[in-house]
Amino acid sequence: MKTNNTDFLVTKEYRFFEEFCEACKRDKYIGICFGPPGVGKTLSARHYSKWNEIEAIDPFSESSKYWPELADRKTVFYTAPVSNTPKKIDDNLNDGFFKLRAAVYYSNKFKENEMGEENSCELVIVDEADRLTLSSLEHLRDRYDQGNFGLIVIGMPGIEKKMSRYPQFYSRVGFSHPYNPLSEEEMEFVLQHHWEKLGLSLSLEDFTDKEAMASVIRVTAGNFRLVNRLFSQIQRIMKVNTLSSITK
Repeated sequence: MKTNNTDFLVTKEYRFFEEFCEACKRDKYIGICFGPPGVGKTLSARHYSKWNEIEAIDPFSESSKYWPELADRKTVFYTAPVSNTPKKIDDNLNDGFFKLRAAVYYSNKFKENEMGEENSCELVIVDEADRLTLSSLEHLRDRYDQGNFGLIVIGMPGIEKKMSRYPQFYSRVGFSHPYNPLSEEEMEFVLQHHWEKLGLSLSLEDFTDKEAMASVIRVTAGNFRLVNRLFSQIQRIMKVNTLSSITK
C-alpha cells in the first residue's frame, strides 16, 4: 500500500513506533511490530523510512530527486509478497538496498568505495511478515546474521506467537511493539486536520461539531484507515449536496 507522506500526521502512536525503530537500529536487534489492520503500521513504516521518495528514485539517473533527508533514516522498507521464496526475498531486498545506496550516495556525495550496505542500510522493515514461509523467514534471518543492520517484521496480532515457533529466529528478537488504534485525544487531533482539509473549522464548543466528532470516533474506533475512507465519502457527499458543515 502506497501512502502520501506529505499528508502524514505525527501522532503519539507514531512517536512510539519511531522510538521502537530507533532502538532496533541502534542495537541491531530484531523487532516485532503487531497491530490490527488499518491502525497505521504500514503508513508509519513508509513515513519513517521515507520509502515513498526512495522508491521513486531511478538509481541510474543523477537527475532523480535527491536531498540529504533521504539518507538520514538509512532504512529499507519491504512488503513481503503473497507468493514468496528465498530467491524472491533476496532479489527484492537487493533492489531495496541498491535504491537506498543510490539515495545515500547522491545525497551525501559518498565516494564509490564507501557505498557498501554496511554504510547505507542500518535497518530493514518487512511489512506483511505474516505471509513469510518458514524457508523465507530462515533466509531473512540469514541475511540479518550476515548484515550489519537491525530488522523489524510487521504483522497482525499473533505474529509474535508465530515467530516464537522458530527458535533460531525468535532468539534474536530484542523488542516487541504493539501498534494500537488512535486514542480519543489523538482522534481529536486527526479530526481537526480532516475538518480543516474540507475548509471547515472544528470547535469543541459547538455541540453539532462535538456530536459529529463523537459519531466518527464511535464508528471508526480509532482506526486510521477507516477515518480516511469515511472522510473521502464525507467529502464526496458534501460536494454532491453542496453542504457546508458536518453533522451527525
